[in-house]
Amino acid sequence: MREAVLYDKLPDSGVRCRTCQWRCRINPGKYGVCGMYRNREGTLYNINYSLVSSVAADPIEKKPLFHFHPGTLCFSLGTLGCNFHCKHCQNWEISTAAGAALENTCRELSPEAAIKLARQSGCRGIAWTYNEPTIWFEYTLDSARLAKENGLYTVYVTNGYATPEALDTIGPYLDAWRVDIKGFSDEFYKELAGVPRWREILEVTVRAKEKWNMHVEVVTNIVPTMNDDEKQLKELADWIHKELGELTPWHVTRFYPNHRLTHLPPTPLEAIEKAVKIGREAGLKFVYAGNVPGHESETTLCYACGKPVVKRYGYDTEVAGLNGSKCRYCGEELNFRSADSADSP
Repeated sequence: MREAVLYDKLPDSGVRCRTCQWRCRINPGKYGVCGMYRNREGTLYNINYSLVSSVAADPIEKKPLFHFHPGTLCFSLGTLGCNFHCKHCQNWEISTAAGAALENTCRELSPEAAIKLARQSGCRGIAWTYNEPTIWFEYTLDSARLAKENGLYTVYVTNGYATPEALDTIGPYLDAWRVDIKGFSDEFYKELAGVPRWREILEVTVRAKEKWNMHVEVVTNIVPTMNDDEKQLKELADWIHKELGELTPWHVTRFYPNHRLTHLPPTPLEAIEKAVKIGREAGLKFVYAGNVPGHESETTLCYACGKPVVKRYGYDTEVAGLNGSKCRYCGEELNFRSADSADSP
């Protein structure tokens, strides 16, 4: 347990958490929406600090991040809980778990121990993933500082619901912002995730890129009948192009029935390919079909000369034609971060 970094004290021993965009007002003895921040006698505590449910040395492509240190292993950590309640969550066993499960489900892993394990595992970086990283913000902040001191890259795999002040607090120590933009309508976010206000996700994502020079990649899981309509997909693709730039990777991933959406079918391949087409027609240079192993879009082609620069099949990756962030063959800028690119951490 650790005192929260971002909160305000209110009258009558109340507090207001400022870690995520719920900005929960929490009375004494109560918890925020995520279940992992608790008011104890007027002081806000993060109750899952250093309590880890999931640990793995993953390919960075699994996050998915395709233009960030391709072919490297990333030490990946998750805990319990989430500030969203997504009906299709693939990690619902940990994201929906209550704080009471922490002692029985998790083991303690200090930031120092996490960095040591990352290096021993041959990982080039560390990611907070599997569930929303802002719900153990203090742990990710301390770990990110240590990671940078030890030459490791750092990744948030996030729903993007952090407050601007949380982003600015961890911004100096965070290299990549892999954000879910789940759809592009108020109705969809309310129905899928129970989130009434979501557009600040867009503002925070732009802030991550522009203020903190983070590498940004966007993921949208295409859920049949919910966000697979052309209007949402086109508006989202247009927004990425306008606000994040044409070289921003957009992953449109295949939904598989899970959690509370087991009645829906997997996303038809033609719906995924329609989304890829919409992204390309919007001017995005890199649109990837996710959860479709062997799809032609898995490999990164230089949009200028057409040659393959990173070949992929599932999580098998071969860096074939990169020179830093550029195409080795024609010199075109391709928006990659890697050990030898100029703006790499």
